[in-house]
Amino acid sequence: MQITQVEFYHASLKLKHPFITSLGYRDHANNVFVRVRTKEGLDGWGECSPYPPINGETVDTCFIIGKLLAERLMGQDATAPEEISRVMDKAIYGNTSIKSAIDIAVHDIAAKAEEKPLYTYLGGSIRKKIYTDYTVSVNTPEQMVADSEKIKAEGFPVIKVKLGDDGHQDVERIKAIRAAVGYDIGIRIDANQGWEVQEAIDTLKALEPYQIQYCEEPISRHEYPSLKEVRKESPVLIMADESVYDHHDAKKLIDQQLCDMINIKLGKSSGLVKARKIIRYAEMAGIPMQIGGFLESRILFTANCHLAHTSDMVQYFDFDSPLFMEEDPISGGMAYQSDWEIKLPDSPGLGIEVPDHWLEKFRKLIIN
Repeated sequence: MQITQVEFYHASLKLKHPFITSLGYRDHANNVFVRVRTKEGLDGWGECSPYPPINGETVDTCFIIGKLLAERLMGQDATAPEEISRVMDKAIYGNTSIKSAIDIAVHDIAAKAEEKPLYTYLGGSIRKKIYTDYTVSVNTPEQMVADSEKIKAEGFPVIKVKLGDDGHQDVERIKAIRAAVGYDIGIRIDANQGWEVQEAIDTLKALEPYQIQYCEEPISRHEYPSLKEVRKESPVLIMADESVYDHHDAKKLIDQQLCDMINIKLGKSSGLVKARKIIRYAEMAGIPMQIGGFLESRILFTANCHLAHTSDMVQYFDFDSPLFMEEDPISGGMAYQSDWEIKLPDSPGLGIEVPDHWLEKFRKLIIN
């Protein structure tokens, strides 16, 4: 399956409500949709949502680096994702977002070529049910309580709460949320690197009464060795996120016993090839994993669902971002059920299509 064309689209997707974390405020998802075409007539879809504070990329950098990568990939075999990943890394260091979008697209093609759903192509099978959480942006305690009550009323099994702008205030936020929603719904928290080391320890200790499932990335990724101290002192389990990009990071954190769990995002790992290597390291160490994302649509999160069905150690699912969008033009792929279970089609590859007429309104770049 020889690559003959790569297309990049700037998909600017308006959010229903602003998404606010300790890292910033967003009212749009500025994503890059990628379509890889082959000489044999098969094509594949991928997507990334570059976010400068985390992966140092923007839509503009994705277009520039995407052109470089696409030119290197002309004539390459799209059914050889490991080799595609190697070629991209040889071309340029980093740029994990745009590499991930291309990686997903070639996996889509490779699975289609074998007429298998992606999870089957990856060696997985559906042995579990996947339910998504839903995220509350960091805000005033009153607004966060109202958002949490709405999430519970809509039947989500878990509330994910963004924190990290002030430890004392964060405790008050969680205290108020628990008082409003009770203890029959799970709560997990994400500080997005927002706390100092001692602040993280003090805050997590103060949160012990509120039955928190785990805390994602409590301190700066640059201070990752201090996760050992935070983990030792914290009554709340620690999930590494921004401090784990690829399998090299995963091995480092696992070997040094710096975390209880790992959060995999394809936009950090450069795609499925390296994400699967993270999974293998975590499986060997008995480390549970979550799969999440940035602000991508159902293209990326469909790939996430397929990946989740390849390992029993993937036990947590942060798959709510597509629900934030005002529009969803994609057909096929993952589907939310009434109880927020997510199911996949049996069609080959990702099982998605993106209408050409919808793409026409966006800036594009075509390399052939």
